[in-house]
Amino acid sequence: MTRLILATRNAGKITELRAILADAGLPHELVGADAYPEIPDVKETGVTFAENALLKAHALAQATGLPAVADDSGLCVDVLNGAPGIFSARWSGTHGDDKANLNLLLAQLSDIADTHRGAHFACAAALALPDGTERVVEGHLLGTLRHEPTGTGGFGYDPILQPKDETRTCAELTADEKNAISHRGKAFRALVPVVRELLG
Repeated sequence: MTRLILATRNAGKITELRAILADAGLPHELVGADAYPEIPDVKETGVTFAENALLKAHALAQATGLPAVADDSGLCVDVLNGAPGIFSARWSGTHGDDKANLNLLLAQLSDIADTHRGAHFACAAALALPDGTERVVEGHLLGTLRHEPTGTGGFGYDPILQPKDETRTCAELTADEKNAISHRGKAFRALVPVVRELLG
């Protein structure tokens, strides 16, 4: 059984990818970055989701000698030419301040009509092997942005993104409903044939 390491300390992400691999009949043992606490977190210095995912995957693969998966994701707003994009988690200037990020974005879009509030969540997932082999896949969740946050689930911009063909925001969906359509779920599922090809 091949051990596969996922570049995250987020237990939810590990559980999600573990379930996707199991559903696909792939026997690989998946562990998170916590299994290797001596390895420092990688700075996300890329200018695209794919570059950041590859930076993290390659760093872990080199440090552990194991195949590594990493992802990077964010919200891309049509009228902002794809911003906040890779800066989604620090849009307000402070990394991880979800409320400040969301409030700043809503203020920036306050005079934008509903017809021009298109946006999508994007995720790039990368698999890197210790020999330098790499693959990147992407997943998207299309929707529109509400004027006010609604719902208490999820995190980040979930309370303002209403998925296409849905009447609720991502923050109003159950965890299972969100996972079924999420950008990260789509990207992780797109990794399945890559894992099968490269790891058997």
